[in-house]
Amino acid sequence: MEQSHQALSSKSEAFIEKENKYGAHNYHPLPVVLEKGEGVYVWDVNGKKYFDFLSAYSAVNQGHCHPKIVDAMVKQAQTLTLTSRAFYNDQLGPYEEFVTKYFGFDKVLPMNTGAEAVETALKLCRKWAYEVKGIPENQAQIIVCENNFHGRTTTIISFSNDENARKSFGPFTAGFIKIPYDDIEALENALKSSKNIAGFLVEPIQGEAGVYVPADGYLAKAKSLCEQYNALFIADEVQTGIARTGKLLAVHHENVQPDILILGKAISGGVYPVSAVLANDAIMNVIKPGQHGSTFGGNPVAGAVAIAALEVVRDENLAENAAHLGVVLRTGLNEIASRNSLIKLVRGKGLLNAIVIDCDENSDLAWDICMKFSEYGLLAKPTHGNKIRLAPPLVITQTQIHECLAIIERALNDFR
Repeated sequence: MEQSHQALSSKSEAFIEKENKYGAHNYHPLPVVLEKGEGVYVWDVNGKKYFDFLSAYSAVNQGHCHPKIVDAMVKQAQTLTLTSRAFYNDQLGPYEEFVTKYFGFDKVLPMNTGAEAVETALKLCRKWAYEVKGIPENQAQIIVCENNFHGRTTTIISFSNDENARKSFGPFTAGFIKIPYDDIEALENALKSSKNIAGFLVEPIQGEAGVYVPADGYLAKAKSLCEQYNALFIADEVQTGIARTGKLLAVHHENVQPDILILGKAISGGVYPVSAVLANDAIMNVIKPGQHGSTFGGNPVAGAVAIAALEVVRDENLAENAAHLGVVLRTGLNEIASRNSLIKLVRGKGLLNAIVIDCDENSDLAWDICMKFSEYGLLAKPTHGNKIRLAPPLVITQTQIHECLAIIERALNDFR
């Protein structure tokens, strides 16, 4: 480790020190300073090459700097970047047609970031509740799940139970009912509890909570209950969508079509901020001019980039690759776990996976393991203390998966 520390202090330290001095301390990154990415690889400022096993939290599913996506961005950026929505542009309509047909909805409301898209979905759900369902004004309630992660705006942290994200940021927004995740009985009880339930917001897999995969049938039963009680089923697929779990959407594993679909991250392949909220006319038509928007939402670059990014997913069969290689990865991780008791549990779907390290959530062990991964050429990061998310770009090959499994085992063996 001494050698890597010396390498860090030569060139990387200056960049890290600049961030510490001039930037807000709202993140705690691994001490690796990256300057280049291509496919499944990234390189640091010292020229060291790594496998990327975080994929910018599943934003670069198509791989770093995919040439088709970058070309679409460059070409459009040299032509027209922004009109605002005060005028039409020649990219937005074609993108809206493409994305709605791609995911099977009537309409899309374009935004920029995942958190903005979640906020949009919440507003849309509430407006539908008042104007269509007939809930009295300001009485709508939306059911959410414990240990959720939907972003960090004031409204979203209002229904988080992560005290680190909540403390000293109140007062909080009312109107949310929190239930345990993966608990159908709790959902039905909440839906029964009031006539003012507008919707149910859920992650098909809880990513930030440590890649918690619900029981088979949970999503389909939840959707059925929402239909029964006339509440909207809102799927937050910002991290799980765009082929990450082995299907285009994670809800497709149970043949569920959400009432409202939230997308972000990989909808642009990670080269530009793009997010989207999709719904059918009966829901989306409650939004009228002036009631919601964004200066950059639906800009020409975003439209061109998102079409290219989604075409890559389709044309390169990335969902199928994620499904197949996810099995290879989890099988290999379970084999390592049989030889090394540090891995307490392996879980995931497609190429969204995690290993649970056999230690307390307050321990530094998972962080230290990730540091060792980086020493051996693989980048991953802990979440919730003792869980390490393993989510490479979906363009990874089976040979590369086996290389990464060898790195993971070598690093873990150093802690025995």
